Amino acid sequence: MNPHDFNTPPAPERRHYWQARLWQVPAWLMALLVLMPISVIILSWGSAQTDVWQHLIETQLSRLLKNTLILIFGVGAWTLVLGVGLAWLVAVCEFPGRRWLDWALMLPLAVPTYVVAFVFLAVTDYAGPIQTLWRGWFGPDTPFLPVRGPLGVVFIMTCVLYPYVYMLARSAFIAQGRGLTDAARLLGCGPFKAFWHVALPMARPAIAVGVSLALMETLADFGAVAVFNYDTFTTAIYKSWFGFFNLTAAAQLASLLLLFVGLALFAEQKGRGRSRFHQTPQRDTERYVLTGWRAWLASGFCLAVFTMAFIIPTSQLILWTWQQGSEALNGRYWALVKHTFMLGGTAALATTLLALLVAYGQRLLGRHHINGTVRLASLGYALPGSVLAVGIMIGFAFLDREVVNRLQRLLGQPEHQVLMGTLIALVLAYTIRFFSVAFGPVHSSLERIRPSYQEAANSLGANQWRVLWRIYLPLLTPGLLTAALLVLVDTMKEMPATLLLRPFGWDTLAVRIYELTGEGRWRMAALPALTLVLLSIAPVILMIRQSRLPARARAAVLTPTGDIPEQKTRENEVLEKVPPGR
Repeated sequence: MNPHDFNTPPAPERRHYWQARLWQVPAWLMALLVLMPISVIILSWGSAQTDVWQHLIETQLSRLLKNTLILIFGVGAWTLVLGVGLAWLVAVCEFPGRRWLDWALMLPLAVPTYVVAFVFLAVTDYAGPIQTLWRGWFGPDTPFLPVRGPLGVVFIMTCVLYPYVYMLARSAFIAQGRGLTDAARLLGCGPFKAFWHVALPMARPAIAVGVSLALMETLADFGAVAVFNYDTFTTAIYKSWFGFFNLTAAAQLASLLLLFVGLALFAEQKGRGRSRFHQTPQRDTERYVLTGWRAWLASGFCLAVFTMAFIIPTSQLILWTWQQGSEALNGRYWALVKHTFMLGGTAALATTLLALLVAYGQRLLGRHHINGTVRLASLGYALPGSVLAVGIMIGFAFLDREVVNRLQRLLGQPEHQVLMGTLIALVLAYTIRFFSVAFGPVHSSLERIRPSYQEAANSLGANQWRVLWRIYLPLLTPGLLTAALLVLVDTMKEMPATLLLRPFGWDTLAVRIYELTGEGRWRMAALPALTLVLLSIAPVILMIRQSRLPARARAAVLTPTGDIPEQKTRENEVLEKVPPGR
């Protein structure tokens, strides 16, 4: 007998080993897709662009840094103050209109920043109704606020991005209840001191995540700053690409923007630190009842924010669309809708499928085997669309030149581009950027299914693919639909990647809004903008419903053994349909 036979595992164990490796492939694929644009952008510094950088340093670089820092600190500070203040009022206090303002304050997330930006400029610009009324009241020479400067950009982004902080801080305050705050009050703390030293530190992890999300969206924004002619690194990337026709310089600028994103992520991690606050979800507790002028002040404050962030932009869009009548519903509009849905549907299908395979592989292998790879794959959401576009375009240009064209020469075919300027590049950018958006709902839905059902199916002879198809897929249908819907809407609103990577003739609603607002044709941009707003309301409603779950349902979802009764029934019905054998 060969002594080496004792070291060779049996055939079933080798087969199981390679099957386990196979389920790691989707996570590795997503991690490689995320690393590709990052690596390409970092390696772009190997090519010197002396003339371009000398021009940028002499004319624009200091202004780009200044404008970007103003946005970071301005939007970060105001979203923090506004989001936390609104969350505390709605979660802990009782005042007139609180019930409907609770969910209404999340609706500004449905309006893209570039839509609010051009509506704001149309209303407040020199020929707009506000400045016209201002000059009529105070005289034609009376100065008005500089709406096109940093003040206007920070105001617009704060109005759209504060719900990130509001939603997470609101959930944290609701989970706290009043117990600890009341205990601090009994020990002699005033209302503000109890909030500052008790409630706010416990909610700090959630607030830090909300602020970091708002900052990453600020750094990734292109549409709003382009409408305001407010130069940042995203606009500089676009100008380097389409103005200088220098993709390498655009990549080097993208690396600086990537550095800002990395600093935002680092600040978020340091903001949370090692703090761990274990909270038990509270049942509905008694709120602080505000009376008199305090109650109406709270109602007026919340209503003013909701009016400026949602009512005014959507009302103006509806008015402009009504004034255009049926003329706006022409063939060009329906072609834009078709392109938008085709791109969004393709990206949603691809991203949701990858999220399902990665989440199922993580379930089979255990988190300690694949958790680091999944974290790396989920970092794509932190990459701005312009950074992704530059990295993918350079990578695809290299593949076209070094791989595809050589194969075409070997086969005797004429050389032509296969990857650059195609829908493949655009869908790939969407998949990288919005993978984490799809992975969240799929992973949370998968965690609610007890592992015992899979073990029972395996004992009946079903392999892993059959378990996925017959057990998990029917149970995961709500989570998969939610993931696909979120990716679809985010894709339709995405402007930088679409603008830079779209093939010739493949304009979408977001691209058309950019073109019309760049020409100052606000009214013509109203219909595509209103279409995006109406489509974006659906995922916001899903988030509102999730955040308004009763405490007992939230506890059932969060505890490892907590299963909702309806989910149990459905799992048993599906399990009965699993046939024995392979």
